[in-house]
Amino acid sequence: MSGISEEMQMKIFGLIAGAGDAKSSFYQAMKLVQENKYEEAEELVKEAKASLVEAHKVQTSLITEEANGNQIEVGILMVHAQDHLMNAILVQELLDNLISMQKEINGLKEKLEVVNNG
Repeated sequence: MSGISEEMQMKIFGLIAGAGDAKSSFYQAMKLVQENKYEEAEELVKEAKASLVEAHKVQTSLITEEANGNQIEVGILMVHAQDHLMNAILVQELLDNLISMQKEINGLKEKLEVVNNG
């Protein structure tokens, strides 16, 4: 890649990978909640948050580097990495509400089954 150092490429790919891993784990956790597998879902959420923290650390290091006067080249790869991170953060913010709603739905389904089978 022209103009981007190998170190910068590694940081950018680290950002993409961390954010992608987080987003994937968040979606898997939501599926587990739908299946009433709350403990497994909580573990995946923890893993996802840890991946997101690592990706955010990379972003913070890049921001710090630029704030210290080292101009960061912004190419399509960097934009792509930032897009992945922001999407993962958005999924995390929405996930808490979705899990809460899904748990309520699961509880209501259980009550309906008791009424219908009782």
